[in-house]
Amino acid sequence: EIVPSATSTPDAKMHRSFITVTALLFASGVDGFKFMAKWKAPKGGGISPQEAQIKEQFGEKKLVVITGTSSGLGRKTAKALLQTGQYHVVGAVRDLEKMEAVAEIDEFDMDSFTPMHLELASYASVSKFCEQLKDWKGAKPLDRLVCNAAVYQPSLPVPKWTEDGHEQQMQINFLSQFLMISKLLPDLSASDEARVVLVGSVTGNDNTVGGGGVYPIADLKDLAGLRAGATKPIAMFDGYEFDGAKGYKDSKLCLMMMSNLLHNKYHKQTGIAFSSIYPGCIAESPLFREKRAWFRKYFPIFMKFITGGFVSEEEAGQRLMQVAHDPRCSKSGVYWSWNGGPREGREASLDTGGQISGAGGAGGGWDSIYENDQSDKVIDIELGVELFQLASKACGAEWPPAKQTVSPCPTLRVIGAITEKSNKKQDAKRRKQDLTAAAVEKPPPPAVRKGVVGKLQDRVLGSLPDEAFGASEIPSLEELRGAAEIAAEIEDALSGDGLVVVSPDAEALSSQALEAVRSERLKSEA
Repeated sequence: EIVPSATSTPDAKMHRSFITVTALLFASGVDGFKFMAKWKAPKGGGISPQEAQIKEQFGEKKLVVITGTSSGLGRKTAKALLQTGQYHVVGAVRDLEKMEAVAEIDEFDMDSFTPMHLELASYASVSKFCEQLKDWKGAKPLDRLVCNAAVYQPSLPVPKWTEDGHEQQMQINFLSQFLMISKLLPDLSASDEARVVLVGSVTGNDNTVGGGGVYPIADLKDLAGLRAGATKPIAMFDGYEFDGAKGYKDSKLCLMMMSNLLHNKYHKQTGIAFSSIYPGCIAESPLFREKRAWFRKYFPIFMKFITGGFVSEEEAGQRLMQVAHDPRCSKSGVYWSWNGGPREGREASLDTGGQISGAGGAGGGWDSIYENDQSDKVIDIELGVELFQLASKACGAEWPPAKQTVSPCPTLRVIGAITEKSNKKQDAKRRKQDLTAAAVEKPPPPAVRKGVVGKLQDRVLGSLPDEAFGASEIPSLEELRGAAEIAAEIEDALSGDGLVVVSPDAEALSSQALEAVRSERLKSEA
């Protein structure tokens, strides 16, 4: 009869496998446990009420919020996402009646599309929208947030103001959507594969012809205007006088900088992919509705046949949809663009209605997407941190502390708790230094020597000057002889008490004195 050994039973094999996997996780450090961050405890039969609500309301579809879906790029992006059948899209718009008309014209699947009111010129409206969204979606995580809405006011001689006192372009394009991200970050963190997509612009990236060769150039300088609050009458974040075209470009620069900062601050902690995009120049977009009539007529022709940067709303919508949908675009910290060079194939474009391949230009298809370079201004870390802090103060955004994933090792938890308690006790013993100007300028108290030798010397000789405690030059022969005589007197004075003076520097002092005496003798003999 063959009896299986204890180590070859299925339970034993499973036990060994568990030990092996656990050992590998510990060997890989904290990163080995990141995949466990969003594990859910198994249910003992059936599904929870929250899961039932999600299943009934959304099925298997991902939940997407897009700002500005009633026109332009946002409208085409919503349509493209809905056509996949994989998303439920929330259209955050200012005009609900217009949105309903657009949805009917474009034949949106209304079972998968929900319009909600959002006025980005009002922080109160942003807060109300986020609360309404959370109440409506219930336990469903938010899978995508596309910050697309924008206004462009290049021709205004004076700024327009929001109800919160900010210049309209800076609040609508940047501050309010920045606030929205902060409020929806917990809902995004609950998703297994969340993405936040910020629509940037070539005009905010001055390492290109479109961004660095067309006046005015985006530049936040030292954020003097935002530091002062950026409220009426301060329109510009840089603290200079109002320039409508520059205000728009600055707002796009802010969005691109925040995409990078949020990636650095929260991607590893939450798993959210933060990215910005430039879908190309949509020369026929309603974004240019405030430009002069001649510009609206000739600008699309110029972009089609001269620069090659023209992109239709339909194609731009496909590009933005790709960043929200394509698995390749789950990478965080990227500035996405399409195609290779704006002048490539310009001659041939005369026969193709302006449809040529170019950086931001039309054509190239799904596989022409690439990770574009960002300018020095966009990747300025120090200015980005300051922008994050000042913008949070301006709009009242509150952010969770950035924390890395921690190993669930029980030993680490116990040792960590003990160490933290010890640190608190140690801090309680230490006095905090007074850093006020008066305290810093106040001279320090006279130094006091420690130890038996120091105290005995003070009794015999009195206290020494402060210079005696600092570094000094090599003493002269006379000083060394005087020191030797003083040492002899100290020994004589204390010998009656049966004490012996021992100095840690005595040996070095004796050697130095001996060397000095020898040197002096050699000089005299010479």
